Amino acid sequence: MSKDLKSVNYGLEKIFEDAQDFLPLLGTDYVEFYVGNAKQAAHFYKTAFGFQSYAYKGLETGSRDAVSYVLKQDKIRIVLTTPLNSKSEINDHIVKHGDGVKVVALWVDDARSAYEETTKRGAKSYCEPFVESDEHGETVRAGIYTYGETIHMFVERKNYKGAFLPGFRKWESDYNPEPTGLKYIDHMVGNVGWGQMNTWVKWYEDVMGFVNFLSFDDKQIHTEYSALMSKVMSNGNGRIKFPINEPAKAAKKSQIEEYLDFYEGAGVQHLAMATDDIIKTVAQLKARGIEFLPPPPQTYYDDIPQRLGEHMKVMKEDIERLQELSILVDADEDGYLLQIFTKPLEDRPTLFFEIIQRMGAKGFGAGNFKALFESIEREQEQRGTL
Repeated sequence: MSKDLKSVNYGLEKIFEDAQDFLPLLGTDYVEFYVGNAKQAAHFYKTAFGFQSYAYKGLETGSRDAVSYVLKQDKIRIVLTTPLNSKSEINDHIVKHGDGVKVVALWVDDARSAYEETTKRGAKSYCEPFVESDEHGETVRAGIYTYGETIHMFVERKNYKGAFLPGFRKWESDYNPEPTGLKYIDHMVGNVGWGQMNTWVKWYEDVMGFVNFLSFDDKQIHTEYSALMSKVMSNGNGRIKFPINEPAKAAKKSQIEEYLDFYEGAGVQHLAMATDDIIKTVAQLKARGIEFLPPPPQTYYDDIPQRLGEHMKVMKEDIERLQELSILVDADEDGYLLQIFTKPLEDRPTLFFEIIQRMGAKGFGAGNFKALFESIEREQEQRGTL
């Protein structure tokens, strides 16, 4: 890892071996957003990010209280859900938080077991296991609360052959822009309140059997004005990674505080989506209107060869092209990575996306933290929230 990382004292392989196996997770099944207008949001994510129409549930399928559009790109599935009346608890969530992530669904082989194992270890129940079925088979789902009002939904679909879930129908559309090369969700970051990071680290350890394999404190993640602390949690096979952030005291308000103020509580800050060609992906996203954080200074790109060291010998990307697109580069002992962050995707400065390409590196861009947060602070200053 980078020298300035505060890491645990043994290798990732040993850490993952130590993760408890009472909750085997196969991957991220879907991420559900509660939004004010799902039809318009679906058009945005298709147009701007290259997601494809996949499945639909609404009045036409017998759903009287909510409508959901499912979008897909490679292994990523996002669900956009809107209430159909003012009495819906979904509506209450949107009024308080704005558009944001409500459900992080985890693919499991046995949803009943996942629910039983987590609730007996202290998880608060969101919904007990329930079966849904149609002509394509059946699914089992069950849910628990994590930080804030966020839900982990366990999804068992081994006996289901349909497109998404019972109650949905295949969504066919004449409008399906080309994908932008997004492959899968690399990690999802949660922001929690003052002094709550270690509480939720312990929760993921005790309730879900995760391990904390990277830690960053305010001595590592700070600028002249703001600071934060973060710990990265992972399940045993390393497929699910949840960094957890909390604010730290500094001269001015950090990005975490800004998020907590506008989201009005803890929640998912960003999704990091992997690509095999970040230059191509970012160029396409910019051409489609996605705005990214402003670039770091010239000195950042001048210093890349020194920071990457031996990895420069295998680096394929042109530094000038990376600078043109404001893509950041970092390295650890296993390789290097490239990453870039969008501006907030809604008017509230809360949810954003990260685009990441890993070339062997297992870290999270610690060498980019200072440049990244200074860029965020310039945006905060314009918003009057720094």
